[in-house]
Amino acid sequence: MHPKNRMEKAIALEAIADVAEKMEQSGASGVDVAAFTSGARQKLAEERPDPEKYAKAATSAAKWSKANA
Repeated sequence: MHPKNRMEKAIALEAIADVAEKMEQSGASGVDVAAFTSGARQKLAEERPDPEKYAKAATSAAKWSKANA
């Protein structure tokens, strides 16, 4: 992943964490906070994919499938 994209992703993750903290402070339930962070991180992964992580995950999945076939 290009360093600029990595930095933008790190900033976005920090923003997600900040919003989650504000939600907790305002009294949101743990389930709501978890749902928000999960959805936000998933959307971020769709918008800013990391080809290196995808390749690593695909390799791991293929090894697991081969070992458990």
